[in-house]
Amino acid sequence: MTKVDLIAKVAADADLTKKAAEQAVNAVLEGITEALKSGDKVSLVGFGTFETHERAARTCLNPRTKEPVEVPATVVPAFKAGKALKDAVAK
Repeated sequence: MTKVDLIAKVAADADLTKKAAEQAVNAVLEGITEALKSGDKVSLVGFGTFETHERAARTCLNPRTKEPVEVPATVVPAFKAGKALKDAVAK
């Protein structure tokens, strides 16, 4: 499912225009992004939790030259699915 498909689904399920559904989807995604940027955790009960993790600096090998390459520390987004989502997806 792409973002366009999601917007169409929201529009159909919530009886909204596609324009209004696009604004709603964009607002949710921007809200999650802003919260993660500021270091907050976003918890949607029954769906899951968006948070950030710090990835430590490390030394890797360049596969072509086999020379060591320093990879700097960084912060990455992470998602942990909630129980209701896991149960809904499980077969």
